[in-house]
Amino acid sequence: MSGRPEQLFPLFAGLETLSGIGPRTARLLARGGIEAPRDLLFSLPYSVVDRRRRETIRGADLPCTLTVEVTVGAHRPPRSRGGAWRVQVEDSQAAFQLVFFHARADYLSRLLPVGARRVVSGKVELFDGMAQMVHPDHVVPVEEAASIPEFEPVYHLTQGVGQKLMYRAVQGALARLPDLEEWIDPALLASRRWPGWAEALRRAHAPRGADDLAPSAPERERLAYDEFFAHQLTLALARARERKARGIQSIGTGRLQRKVLESLPWRLTGAQQRAMEEIAADMAAPERMNRLLQGDVGSGKTLVAFMALLVAVEAGGQGVMMAPTEILARQHLQALQPLAERAGVVLEILTGRDKGAERKAKLAALKAGDIHILVGTHAVFQDDVAFRDLRLAIVDEQHRFGVRQRKELAEKGVAADVLVMTATPIPRSLALARYGDMDVSVLDEKPPGRKPVKTAIVSSARLDEVVEHLRCAVAEGRQCYWVCPLVEESETRDLTAAEERFRHLRAALGEGVVGLVHGQMPPDERDAAMTAFQSGRMQVLVATTVIEVGVDVPNASIMVIERAEIFGLAQLHQLRGRVGRGQADSTCLLLYHPPLSESGRRRLEVLRETEDGFRIAEVDLEMRGAGDLIGTAQSGLPKFRIADLERQAGLMATAQTDARALLAADPSLSGERGRAARVLLWLMRQDEAIGLISVG
Repeated sequence: MSGRPEQLFPLFAGLETLSGIGPRTARLLARGGIEAPRDLLFSLPYSVVDRRRRETIRGADLPCTLTVEVTVGAHRPPRSRGGAWRVQVEDSQAAFQLVFFHARADYLSRLLPVGARRVVSGKVELFDGMAQMVHPDHVVPVEEAASIPEFEPVYHLTQGVGQKLMYRAVQGALARLPDLEEWIDPALLASRRWPGWAEALRRAHAPRGADDLAPSAPERERLAYDEFFAHQLTLALARARERKARGIQSIGTGRLQRKVLESLPWRLTGAQQRAMEEIAADMAAPERMNRLLQGDVGSGKTLVAFMALLVAVEAGGQGVMMAPTEILARQHLQALQPLAERAGVVLEILTGRDKGAERKAKLAALKAGDIHILVGTHAVFQDDVAFRDLRLAIVDEQHRFGVRQRKELAEKGVAADVLVMTATPIPRSLALARYGDMDVSVLDEKPPGRKPVKTAIVSSARLDEVVEHLRCAVAEGRQCYWVCPLVEESETRDLTAAEERFRHLRAALGEGVVGLVHGQMPPDERDAAMTAFQSGRMQVLVATTVIEVGVDVPNASIMVIERAEIFGLAQLHQLRGRVGRGQADSTCLLLYHPPLSESGRRRLEVLRETEDGFRIAEVDLEMRGAGDLIGTAQSGLPKFRIADLERQAGLMATAQTDARALLAADPSLSGERGRAARVLLWLMRQDEAIGLISVG
């Protein structure tokens, strides 16, 4: 496909080619991201002004925008410079004033000659009991009244560009709409009663009321779908290319997996069983696996991941599991060590701390194939790290792991299968937008034996009661996390909060009972405190959010979160997931600083009501929006101009199914609908995707 199709040329021409737009306006529009007529088409109005003619302003619910025919009366020039110039006017039933500031006398007497009939349109307000229209938007002779649109769309503007100019520019772009072949599946188009592409744009720019502005309006829904479809088509093309890259077939014998499963005191959940089967089937296939394992706190992801690693070992290869931090890598090591012993496989860890002879010995064993499974941080990327036969790379995502690292990792093997794990439940629409090129396995059941965590919301005014409650719990041998917030992003302030709480609790509960961990500590001190807590030598751990990910202390049964109202929902859910892992009944106390804001209260109540991470993520999405939910800058979320990920989530799933089906039926997009889809990719500036279309 050589280049942009000719029928799209007018939409990608310079803005100056539109009438009334000069170089200066073009520069101003470009600042707001509008660089071609195409961008004007996708800048839909957010509001509409009803300018239908009325007989009179009498009886109108002021302030509001009105359009009436008037007879022009006396002009009252301002008393002082820069004051208001007032013009008396009368419609069929009421008198009011038109008000102008900084007006020129000659201009106003030409615009509004005394005794003339004019149609005026603008916002009418009451001022000192008198109705006024300040700076009317339109003043025209009666015979030109048709030039005032009945419904005027209102656009988001960039500085220096007014509504009238924007409206004119959009009308110019609409005049150039080409007639394009339909890329949407005909059955879908018919069942949704969506208009064609050009018709949808014309309607979207001519709303006649609030209903036409809603995401559910057929024309808007269709245009949103086009964006989702182009995005999912791009991801599907990337997926098809990935899958074409030869993978290695790793077929497990089940021998090692059986050893582990037989030694477990409980049975796998249905979700774990399903995920393991999906992963094993992918690993056995000749294409490369690219799968996301999404699981809520405590859904048993580690076991599923380890089973996948065993498939690699059973097939005669090696596996690697990567974590974003050393503390987590060690955690994985601790969790997997007993399982590895049961299976009789060699498990090792490699982090930045390995130096000299010890590191050399590990690297030699890895290259010889004597280490079956490696756990590590990004230290496993270094050039001198070589595997004998790497089959599977598992990445613990935590949103800190980009596509580039996934690739670097896979390049360590010939074409290792990749499994990405995330512990943050993501609503389906976001998972599709962000991981649409991957296949997804979801763990949505808790293993038997996980007890529910009782959650309570407590005002910080009752701090002394909480400490007293803690004293009794410690006397019974229970363990507790006490989390202090990161205050205003300032490392130093955040430490003082944690350190003060640490001193206060140590004074109340006694020396040696309370420990402290925070992000600024030297790693060995932090590890020492964690280890003391894990082994039960210390009973209360005061921490900043470094414990959010993956610390596993089954005996800890109390979680206190201070200033809970300033944490995000997902983070609170993750923190709460640190307790309820053992036999004891667990509680989570959310301490807040009164008064609570409306959104603060809603967040805490959602946590009290449910432990379902997916439900919590949905509420989070409603409350914060997609960009915030995964941190827009590094979220990898596409920027949609029309589509709304929160309100149109269902469309994204349809778009993914549709895109994958189209590519399966027509991999080179050379059929009738395939060619139309290519035009859509050009239209949506998905140039990268166009390069991925398989030739022939």
